[in-house]
This record gives sequence, structure tokens and C-alpha cells, in this order.
Amino acid sequence: MADQYARPSDAAALSAVSPLRWEEPPEGPVIVLLDQRRLPAEEVELVCTDVPALVDAIQTLAVRGAPLLGVAGAYGVALAAVRGFDVEEAAEMLARARPTAVNLAYGVARVRDAHRAAVRKDGGDGRAAAAAALAEARAVHREDAEASARMAEHGVALLEELLPGGGYRILTHCNTGALVSGGQGTAFAVAGALHGAGRLRRLWVDETRPLLQGARLTAYEAARAGMAYTVLTDSAAGSLFAAGEVDAVLVGADRIAADGSVANKVGSYPLAVLARYHHIPFVVVAPSTTVDLGSEGGADIEVEQRPGHEVTEIPVPPQAAGAGTGAGVPVAPLGAQAYNPAFDITPPELMTAIVTENGVVSPVTKAGLAELCDRSRSGNGMMSI
Repeated sequence: MADQYARPSDAAALSAVSPLRWEEPPEGPVIVLLDQRRLPAEEVELVCTDVPALVDAIQTLAVRGAPLLGVAGAYGVALAAVRGFDVEEAAEMLARARPTAVNLAYGVARVRDAHRAAVRKDGGDGRAAAAAALAEARAVHREDAEASARMAEHGVALLEELLPGGGYRILTHCNTGALVSGGQGTAFAVAGALHGAGRLRRLWVDETRPLLQGARLTAYEAARAGMAYTVLTDSAAGSLFAAGEVDAVLVGADRIAADGSVANKVGSYPLAVLARYHHIPFVVVAPSTTVDLGSEGGADIEVEQRPGHEVTEIPVPPQAAGAGTGAGVPVAPLGAQAYNPAFDITPPELMTAIVTENGVVSPVTKAGLAELCDRSRSGNGMMSI
């Protein structure tokens, strides 16, 4: 049975956004999440004491975002190991919690494999294997934070080359900040670096229907960072492009196929089409762990289908509903069917570049992406444009 509970957050501890951390209270280790379903109205932490609770948090989007799902999956396997649960069963549950974000399976596999290796080496010593699993989870977390910083550097350098002069007006979709990462994020980290250098003129924030991750989460992070930002409906982006109010589009990714096709939050593909028509750079920012060379192209990426009520109802915040999540105000007739893919696929020919922690590939080609992944394994972080 899933074992989790909510608790008020420590405002001082959240002066910097901390979406996930490992804690070891006297009653046993736990994974503490900033419950993103409750933002921006309130900052509440969700404490997961077992893997079913973490799986529920992943599936209900209390914790979300491809890189952070990798970190969450890694700590989930470690939690099972340290608490003495079945690690293989836990890994299987976590890996299939959400099908599109490849980082989740990556984080799970790394810690599961570290645990297996420790079991073989130490002859079944559970404590040694659990320690190895936790150490590997912490390494996944640390590496994601380091990748975030390098992506920001490469992203800023790319924009300076494409659009010299600064004063950038960036449009972004969904949430790609510290709430999805062990560090400062992916696309939002680039905007944050520009802001820190005094070179961000305006962040345009797509509200991102149906769950409003832009309006609720990106705007929340932008406000905390003191950025100049404006929220807009997804369907208003075209008028901004036509008015010449956008210099570049920056988005994240949940899975990148071998040919460079990108699965990202639904609504990304029409933005890419609009950007191409208006000759505006469309840049994907994601860690190399999001690249899945086992998927040949976009058709090989499984796109998660979310419940229809996310479209036919406006959710009521848990604090207003009184308990739990899932309550909503109908905005469509009772029984209306809804099409609700979580992601869409953008083909590589619509992208200006893909930015990873190991460099940039532009134009986006299968060969260029393969070279970038090879460079990732060799540790060479040179840019390729």
C-alpha cells in the first residue's frame, strides 16, 4: 500500500526551489517532494515512505519533468533497497509509471544495476547493496545538476551566435526550470542565465493547457527569480510571432529519438511550425540522458495518453477542495470524450538546434546527434554547430 503524507513546507528551506530530496528521520528514510499539484497557491511537501507512494506521486504529477523523473526513479530504487523491499519489483513499478520520459527508466536502471552489482560482489550483503544503491542515486542527482549548469552555458552561447546583441524575448512552453531538475532546469536554465546577465528582456510563458504547467509553475519560478515575464494562452503565441515580439523559442524534451525527433509537452509541435514560418529559432534544451538511440524516429516514441477529465474539467486546488486531488469544475458536457495526449512529436527539420550538457547539434541530424552522444561518453564537451 502506498504510504505518503503531506506536511507544510519550511519557507526558509525553500528559498531556493527544492523539488526533491532524500531525508533520514529516526523512523526511516523517505523521499520528500515539493507537491507541484498545489503550486503556486501553497508550498506543501509530500513525504513518500515507499515505492507505491512515489509511483502515485509520479503518475498524478506531484513530481514531474523528464530530468527530475530520472532522479526520482533513482531514489525510489534506493528507497526500496534501504528499507528492505523487493528492489527488482520496485524498479519495474517505477520504470513503467510514465512511458514517454526516458529519463525515468534511465535513473531506475542505473540504481538497479548498481544494486545488482553490489549484491554479486558482496555475496548478498543487503546493507552494502543498499548503500551502493543510495550512492548511485545521489550520483544521478548530482550529475543532473551539473548537466543543468552546462546546458545553460551552451544555450546562452548559441543564442549569442544566432542573435547577437542581447535583450532577448524568449517564449517557452510547459515548465523546464528547477522544478524539473536536480539543478536550475533545461530551457528555463538558459533563460535564467540570460536574466542573471541582464540580457533577458521578456519571458513569454505559454499557460500550457490542460494542466497549466506554464501558468502555475514557470510563472512561479520566474516570479521568484525576479524575471520580467508575461503569461499567455497557448493559442496566442501565433499573434506574438506575427507582431515580432519573440526572438527565440526554448523548450525542453521528454524523449529524443535517434533521428532527432523530439517528444515534448503537447503544444510544442505547433510552436515549432509557427517559429519556422516566422523565421524564429526553435531550440530544444535537454540533458543527454533524454536521448534514446533505441527509438529510431518519432513513430517509435510511445506518447502517454492522459485522463480525459484533465481536459473536460478545470481542477480545483486541493486546498480549496478540502482534501486530495481530482476534484474539478466541468467545462464540457457530462460524458464528453476528450483527446488528451501528454506530448506531441516535433520532427528535426523544424528545429534550429538541440542543446545538451555536452554541446549543441545544429542542424539536427541523426549523424550529428549520434556524434554528440559519442562525445558524451568520451567526455568531450566541445560544441558542434
